[in-house]
Amino acid sequence: MARAVALGVAAFLAALPGQAQVQSDVSQSPRRGSVEFRFGGWRPQLDSEEGLSGSPFSDVFGNGNFLLFEAEFQRFFYQGIGSAGVSVAAGYAEKYGYALLADGAQSVERSGFHVLPLHVRGVYRFDYPAFQWGVPLVPYVKPGLVYIPWWVTKGGETEKTGTAKGQGGKFGWDVSLGLSFLLDVLEPRLARDFDSDLGINHSYIFAEYTYSKVNNFGGKGFNFSDTYWMFGLALDY
Repeated sequence: MARAVALGVAAFLAALPGQAQVQSDVSQSPRRGSVEFRFGGWRPQLDSEEGLSGSPFSDVFGNGNFLLFEAEFQRFFYQGIGSAGVSVAAGYAEKYGYALLADGAQSVERSGFHVLPLHVRGVYRFDYPAFQWGVPLVPYVKPGLVYIPWWVTKGGETEKTGTAKGQGGKFGWDVSLGLSFLLDVLEPRLARDFDSDLGINHSYIFAEYTYSKVNNFGGKGFNFSDTYWMFGLALDY
C-alpha cells in the first residue's frame, strides 16, 4: 500500500514539469496584443443631475440596468515583468420605455435611449507568473479616458425638443481592475494548436470591476458615472 501511494505521488510530481513545459512552449510564440469581448449590467446616474426634481429618467425607462456590450483592442509595448500597453474600446447599450404625458399617462410611442461608450486606456497585466510558473490567474489594471455619445429616439427617429435634437456626448475617466483565468492550463495541446493554426497565443475568461466618472469633469447635464462589473473572453494574438 505504501509503495503504491509513493508511486502515485511520484507520478503526479513527474507530470507537473511536463504540464509546465507545455505551457512554456505555448508562451514562446510572439505576442503583440489582445482582444476582449465583455458584457455586464450598467446603470449610469442619469437622475442625479443637479437641478432635477424627481427621477425623470427612471420614470420613463425604469430602474433596471442597461445591458452593456464592449469590444476592446490592446497593443503591448512592453513584455517582461508583466505586459503593458494601450487599448481602445467601443461599446453599445440601449434602453426603451414610454414617455409620460402632461396628464401622467404613458405615450403610445416607445422612446429609446442609446449610448456608445468609447475608451482609450493604458493596460498593465501581471502575467509573468502565468507564463513562467503556470499560475493561471492574471490580475490587471486599466486606467483611461471615456467619451459617451448618446441619443434618444422616438418612433425610430432621433427625438427633437423644439429645434434641439435629443443627442449629445459626455467626457470623463475610469479605471478597471480585473482578474483573468488562463484557459490554456485546461487544454495545453488545444492551446498550442490555436497558436499554430490561428495565431491565438492564449485565451482567458475574466471579471473586471470599473469605477467611472463621466460627467464632463464636473460639468452640467447628464451624469453617466457608475460602478459596475463586466465579464468576458480575452484572446492574445
